[in-house]
Order: sequence, then C-alpha cells, then structure tokens
Amino acid sequence: MARGKRPEGRAPAGHSRAASRTSGKKEPSAGKESSARKEPSAGKEPSAGKEPSAGKEPSAGKDPSAKKEPSAAETEKLQKVLAELGYGSRRELERWISAGRVEVNGETAQLGQRVSGADTIRVDGRPTGRAPQAGCRVLLMNKPAGVICTRRDPEGRRTIFDDLPSLRQGRWISVGRLDVQTSGLLLLTNDGALAHRLMHPSTGLDREYAVRVNGQLDEAQLRALKSGVIADAERLQFSDIQYYNGSGTNHWYHVVLMEGRNREVRRLFESVGLTVSRLKRVRFGPVIMPSTVRSGRCLEMGEEDLRTLYQLLKLPLTLPPGRRTGARNRPDKEKSVLLPYPQLTPSA
Repeated sequence: MARGKRPEGRAPAGHSRAASRTSGKKEPSAGKESSARKEPSAGKEPSAGKEPSAGKEPSAGKDPSAKKEPSAAETEKLQKVLAELGYGSRRELERWISAGRVEVNGETAQLGQRVSGADTIRVDGRPTGRAPQAGCRVLLMNKPAGVICTRRDPEGRRTIFDDLPSLRQGRWISVGRLDVQTSGLLLLTNDGALAHRLMHPSTGLDREYAVRVNGQLDEAQLRALKSGVIADAERLQFSDIQYYNGSGTNHWYHVVLMEGRNREVRRLFESVGLTVSRLKRVRFGPVIMPSTVRSGRCLEMGEEDLRTLYQLLKLPLTLPPGRRTGARNRPDKEKSVLLPYPQLTPSA
C-alpha cells in the first residue's frame, strides 16, 4: 500500500475476503482478524483419576467437590448487570435491591452484591435473561463523533437513542459505550442476555479500532504497547497492533483490545507520547461495520447472521414474527456482517 494516503477502505494485507467486501468508503475498513485470535489447541484429556489408597483420609480442610469461587475480575455489581439486561438505570435498580425485589440464588440480594455468570438472578420472582417475547433484534449503528451513549442527557445533547426504531415491548440496550468523540460500530439489542454475554470479559470477544495518531511508532513503542503499560494504576495493552498507512504527522493503525475500558486506546497511545486525533471502532468480535452504512445510520442484522451469532454465544434465539423496518434499518439479506470467528466457551 502506498504511503502518504489515508485509508481508502481496503483491508491491509492479511485481511479476509469477507472483510474486503465492506470496502468502498474513505474510512479505515473493518474486518482484519487479529493475529492474537487463534483457535485454542486441542487439550489433552486428563488422566483417569485413581482411587485413594486404603486407610488414607482426605487432607483436612479440603472439599474435593467444592466449586471454585469466582474472582473479583469475573464478577460485576448486581445493579450493573441488571441495567445491562434492560431493567432500568443503576440508581433505580439500587432502589429495587434495597426494597427486596431482587434475589440471587434464592436469597434476597444485598446492595453492593457482586454476581457472576453462574449465579441465578430473579426480579420480582421471575428469572432474568429470557429472550424477548417479541423476538430478538440487533442493530449496527455507525455512531458519529459528538453523540453520547447515555439514555438521557441533562444538558440536552444528542444521544444514540434519539433516532432508533420503536419497539412494541422492551427497550434498546447499548452493548457497551463509545466515548463522545469516538465513532464507528456500536451494537444495540432488545435482548438483555445477549447484551450481557457480548459485554462480559469472560466471553472473550475482542474489539478492533482504526486509530489516527500524530506520529509513527518505533519498534520499542510497538513492543511496549503489546506487552503492556501501566497507566493510572491499571495495566493496559493491545492484543494486536498493525500499521495501516499515513504521511507527515498523521498515521493510521489498526489496534485490537480484549476489553473496552474507559479511554483505553487513547491512554495507551498517550503512554508512549502520541496523541490520538481520530478513533473509530470497526469490529466487535465477529461483527463488522459495512462501509455502506453512513455515519449516524443503523443496519438491522439479518436472520442468518442472528442465528450464527446466537449459536456462537450459545444462547437461545427467538426470531421476530414478521419484521417491519423502515428503509434505513432494513436487514441486509445479501451481505453478512459477520466474519469467521473462533468457537467460544462463554461463562458470562
């Protein structure tokens, strides 16, 4: 690729053919599968267990049948999980928990309680995570810079929820957030279980971004960003980083993260002395943003892609009975928005 040109929507070397179908805009294209995403090698089956020798008691204090408690990194606050499932705002859900409306594993939940994917949560006696009766839907939004991801803004600024298609029941849930100045792929769904599974770190979905910075990284800086740096008492790192193109002081990179922490891409580049001047998410796990979707517009995921996504995440799928959408949000029946992706064993 010639240096000195901005990304023209063509995938860099190594991108799959599926990703290259989305080209055509003067924007960095989505779809470069990260070199960090590899199929896990087949593990060896554990050797058959041996019967304990006669007369020997199990060591004191150890229960072989006891389950390992999830670590703090594998748990999240209960009100956050319920908010992501679409039950309401975190503040409202804190009131529900205090009022005794929420149970975890058959016991009344406590404010501040943390839960993992193995916990059973009930709200008003009903289990959470059920598929919407009206059918599961997923939107791909090409979020423009300057639009915020909160449901309501006290300052009256434009939000991502302002122009979404209406739902007969339930509400749209944002799968994570993008900073106000970050553009690109944002997923929205009416299925809280899907949103939670997509966002939870234990699911193992990576995110890919196109980044324009005011300089070019040298080999030492590249190694530092991939091995990890400490920023604001947090260890941050890219699982993959590839040079795209550029000239002068403006250079484009494609970077991959395993989590979407607050301003993580910007903080990583700041740690090596470079400033991000433009940031666009181009992929979330297997989902890519087609170049045909203009900034500020949405595309609804088609039936075949829904089946593939739910199968990948091992979730039950309920399809809408006769989908009715406007031209702006009509499902794309010709082109898939999914890339081939390694099989997952999600525990979220």
